[in-house]
Amino acid sequence: MEIQLKSEITCPNCGHKKVEEMPTESCQFFYECDNCKQILKPKEGDCCVFCSYGTVACPPIQENKRCNNSSCC
Repeated sequence: MEIQLKSEITCPNCGHKKVEEMPTESCQFFYECDNCKQILKPKEGDCCVFCSYGTVACPPIQENKRCNNSSCC
């Protein structure tokens, strides 16, 4: 399976959507919505904002690996 590097992230506050490229070496814990400027953090149990609010899980999860974010997993 080919790893997807782009995910459409949806802000739970205002519904704004944007396609973003995901980092491959670590998980992204914070994300600022371009529209409402709310800072998103992962939902409990998720390793990053892409796993919580994106259309595609982060690359480490896609590869069935643990993420590199020391505050999760």
